[in-house]
Formats: sequence, C-alpha cells, structure tokens
Amino acid sequence: MSDALQYQKQKELFGHPVGLYILFFTEMWERFSYYGMRAILVLYLVAEAGSGNPGLGWTNGDALSLYGTYTMLVYVASIPGGWIADKFLGQKQSVLVGGILLVAGHGILSIEQMWAFYTGLGLIIAGVGMLKPNISTMVGGLYKTGDIRRDKGFTIFYIGINVGAFLSSLIVGYVGEVYGWHYGFGLAAIGMLLGLIQYVAGQKHLKYVGNNTNNSIDPEEQAAMKRPLSKIEKDRMIVLFISFILVIVFWGAFEQAGGLMNIYASEKTNRMLMGWEVPASWFQSLNALFIIVLGTSVAAYWAHRKLKGKISTSLFKMCLGLIIMGTGFFFMTGAAAQYNADGSSAMYWLVAAYLFHTVGELCLSPVALSYITKLAPLKYASLMMGVYFAMTGFGNKVAGLLGESASDLGEYTVFTGIAIFCVVFGLLVMLIRKKLEKLTHGAEDNEREINDDNEPYEIADPDFNKAN
Repeated sequence: MSDALQYQKQKELFGHPVGLYILFFTEMWERFSYYGMRAILVLYLVAEAGSGNPGLGWTNGDALSLYGTYTMLVYVASIPGGWIADKFLGQKQSVLVGGILLVAGHGILSIEQMWAFYTGLGLIIAGVGMLKPNISTMVGGLYKTGDIRRDKGFTIFYIGINVGAFLSSLIVGYVGEVYGWHYGFGLAAIGMLLGLIQYVAGQKHLKYVGNNTNNSIDPEEQAAMKRPLSKIEKDRMIVLFISFILVIVFWGAFEQAGGLMNIYASEKTNRMLMGWEVPASWFQSLNALFIIVLGTSVAAYWAHRKLKGKISTSLFKMCLGLIIMGTGFFFMTGAAAQYNADGSSAMYWLVAAYLFHTVGELCLSPVALSYITKLAPLKYASLMMGVYFAMTGFGNKVAGLLGESASDLGEYTVFTGIAIFCVVFGLLVMLIRKKLEKLTHGAEDNEREINDDNEPYEIADPDFNKAN
C-alpha cells in the first residue's frame, strides 16, 4: 500500500489516529505493572525479614545496587528487542511477545520464593526489552514525515505512561506496604494482563503500522532496507548518539526517584499529614500526577513557539529539560540541610523537587522519543529506539551508583553535586547546539500542522528556518 493511502485510511479521534490510543492504553498498563513493582522493590529489599510485612532485610547499599543493575538491564534489553523487531518479527508482534513475558514475570514475582524473585526479574527484563522500544517506534509510524502532530502524539502517549505510573504508585504501593509485598507484585501482573488484552483487541487500528519491513510490499521501504546509509543518514546518526549522552546524564539524576529519594522519603522525611502517615511509595506518584496535569500544556507551548518561528528544536528542549531537572535537586539539598539541622525534613521539599523533575522530563523524554523517529534510518528504526532505552538503562545504573555513594558522602553532597553537574552540562551542550543541528540536514524544518480538512500545511513563517 502506498504511503499516502496508508495514512488516508487511518481513522482519527481528537485529531490523532485511533491507533495512538490503543498504544496509549497498552503502555499505560505496562507502566502500571513496571512502576508499581518499582515503587515497592527497594522498600521490599530493605524491609526487615522478621517484621510484620517481611522483606529481604538487605542493606540500603545492596538494595540500591540491585535496583541500579535491574533497571539498567530492563532498558539495555531494548537493544536486542529492537534488533529482533527490525530483523524478524516487526514491532507489532514484538510488543505482543513482550506483553506475554511481562504477565508471566510479574505473576511469578508474586510467589514468595527466591527462585521466583530472580526468575520474575529476568522475565520482566526480557518483556520490557521486547515491548518498550517497539511500541514507541509504532507511535512514530502513525504520522507522516513532517507532521507537527508527531510531538503532540508522543506527549499524549507519554501521558498514558504516567497515568499508569500514577495509579500504580498509589494502588500497588499501598497494597504492597500494607497487605504484603507479594500481593503488590501480583497486582502488577493483573494490570499487564489488562493491557495485553486491549492491545490484541485493538489490532484493526494498527493494521498499517509496526509490520515486519523485511516482508513489506512497499518498494520504497524495500529499497530503504537494502541500500547502505547515505551521508545525511550517517550525520543524523552522529547527532542521535551525541544526544544519548544527554539521556544518560538526565536519567542518572532523575532515577534517584526510585532509589535514594525513595529511601529518603521512607527514613528521613516527616510524612505525617493531619495525624496520618503518608506511605513512602506514594511520593512516586507525584511525578506521574504532574505529567498528567502539565503534559498537554507543555506540548502546546512548544508547538506554539514553533509556529511563531521561535527556537523549539529537539536539542534545545532536551538541554533545557536537563537544566530544569537538575535545578530540582537543589530542593533536595534543602531537605538534607533541614534533616541535618532538625533530624527530619518536610514533605514539601520532595514535592517541589518532583515538580521540577517533571517539567524537565516533559521537555526531554517525549521529545527524545519523537526525535529518534525523525532521524533514525528506516532499517534501524527499532534498533535506535532500543539504543535510546539502553542509554536510559545506563543512566539507571549511574543512579544506583550515586545512591550507593550517599552512605559515604551523605545526601547533602550527593544531591548538590547532581544539581550542579546537570545544570552545567546542559548549558555546555546548549553552546554547541547549532553545530549539532546542522548535521540533522533539516530533519525538523518545515514541519506541518493538520488543518480542519485533515490536510497538511507547511509552516510559512519566513524566519522559521533562521530560528531553528
């Protein structure tokens, strides 16, 4: 089927392909299972074995080490997951396989045995590796080249991620802390099963996206898969790999949320609210809540800037996101200072930090996903998405290592160091941004909005290219 006919046949809802919402709910339930499990994993590891809700009784350092390694492998597995999709299954079938592995992994994790614990983690790593890069690539495939709705679509998709994360932190976190850790793990499995069912039911809306391009009947796709990379494609790959450094730094700082900041909330924060103690895992829901509330507003702001011809390139947004997120750690510096002085810190420090982290994430993460679908060659589309998530994984491992260092350096030093490094690094990349953007060869120039007749029109602002 020709490219034009493929997009013409897509049904739309609220100005976007219906397939976007199928992927939205699939990812929502996948993130419900993943973030629900993540919210209680470290708390389960450090809980005393003889307590009313027994855990494994590990030290904070050992727990953060496992957390860093596990979250790293979850995302590094996206490289083979993307490769399998590109070479053999296609993205659509790979997502299905990943969903099945995740249901099995979370289900086995609910069994109170050490063999089940490690087996469950292994299956989750494989499942996320198959699902995560490929479902994101499918979102990009719903839009024509140059369609400005692509960034908006990724933000809507990203909100789906965080609806799942918000609900899971509250529900799975509460069940795990109050009724038992393994009940929480089992609840995560039920969530993923719901996501898998609706993904299978919605296949008719994904007919033209995520198929195995090796079996494509489109001659343009076949030619793109066989020919060597052009000079332009190689230059764009260079920009992608450089942007991945930003990704590692960002997630190395941001993922303190599930590790060091999670333990800090549990052990050093005064969580009493009107005579009731707020569960430590509930703070994990703040990031997701802020994304749900602010996500569309941030996306609309960037789209408005682009239409006005102001700087709104992906690299600009990513650098700004890193700077804003890094600034949020200064609030954790304040929390650590208050704890050192009074023996306890207030909850508002955590709330403020998560707010800044969220705004930074909205500037970087959905934009980075969209950026990859703009720059990556067709033959490496899923693989490059897998590399992106692998960089996210390395960032998670860095987060674990930084969290472990708090036992020697102290939270005040770690939080302040993270803040300063992120802000400075973001500013340095901002200085070379224009040189890097030349290597994209106009991949983001002349993006088009969709008018009321569902026809694209190009941005006509004469200053648009100069601003970008």
